[in-house]
Amino acid sequence: MAHSYTPGLKVLHETKVKKDRILPLKGEVVVKLNDQVTPDDIVARTHLPGNVQMMNVGNLLNIDPTDVEAVMLKPIGSKYAKGEIIAETKGFFGLFKSNVVAPIDCTCESVSAITGQVVLRDAPIPVEVDAYMRGTVAEVVPEEGVVIEADAVFIQGIFGIGGESRGELVVLAESREDELTADMIKPEHAGKVLVGGSFLSLNAYKKALEMKVAGIVVGGFNYYDLEEILGYTLGVAITGSEDLVTSLILTEGYGEIRMGSRTFDLLKLHHGKFTSINGATQIRAGVIRPEIVIPLNKEDLKGDAQAVKINEGIQAGSLVRVIRAPYFGRIGTVVSLPSALHKMESETMVRVAEIKIDDEVMTIPRANLEMVEID
Repeated sequence: MAHSYTPGLKVLHETKVKKDRILPLKGEVVVKLNDQVTPDDIVARTHLPGNVQMMNVGNLLNIDPTDVEAVMLKPIGSKYAKGEIIAETKGFFGLFKSNVVAPIDCTCESVSAITGQVVLRDAPIPVEVDAYMRGTVAEVVPEEGVVIEADAVFIQGIFGIGGESRGELVVLAESREDELTADMIKPEHAGKVLVGGSFLSLNAYKKALEMKVAGIVVGGFNYYDLEEILGYTLGVAITGSEDLVTSLILTEGYGEIRMGSRTFDLLKLHHGKFTSINGATQIRAGVIRPEIVIPLNKEDLKGDAQAVKINEGIQAGSLVRVIRAPYFGRIGTVVSLPSALHKMESETMVRVAEIKIDDEVMTIPRANLEMVEID
């Protein structure tokens, strides 16, 4: 039987989710193996070196570079408070002294007898990594971080913006066809993850930002409105570092596209549960999909949880999504996977799939498809 090996989106009602929570450089792990953690619990911390500032003390005091170290008031490695004198000349008979003060709270790292430059470093920047989701510490990586594990609902989106967020899941749409409008977003939704149906307008997203909503999960959004949100044109789909109050996850694509029935029904089933989301997306090598993680309580478990499986590939009967124009975001079922190469309008010969979308069978390059995985 023909197969097409393509990464797919996962919509799993119960699975083992493991999340690496790793520091950017070595530091201290503050939890132990098998500890129970909540999303806001700090699991590891470290300090990033502060920024460096250069001061040409020789020029500022009008002295020879070789004399700079002699006029420093403290030895190399000492700390200075902002505004504190770091170097001072003796003057004439104690008069007409000149000095230089620290522009920031800093540490003196070095003094150059060649250039007269003094290197000052800002105070270290504290960095803390939280657990992101409720779960158990399944592994500890000494000085680096941990792996958190939980039985959870796991849903991937096709595109997102904004980084990690979390909050109570609130399903506002009555059905997957409904638009999430601005008037549906209220002050009481601050800090919550809202679920819509087919579409979210730019005005509605701005309302969510104003109300400090933690995140929104919806079927579609207008591509050209992203520029107004981000302040630049999104050429390459690498997101997640945006400084946004409200993370946004699209489950289907750009435009008005009703949310997949399995995704919507699963989210509606867990209305009111505490949810962790991440809008980070990377479409190119090393694919990263935006995600929704809903940790399950013991009473929610059906006993059929399993680790996320390796994708077995697209085959006849598979549910797939088109990931390139002109049918971007549309979902259909694979009718067949012809073995012969097919000539496209661009004159290129490619392998294709016959896809049934809304009662119409279309021929689409396999590279333009991804499988929607369900459990």
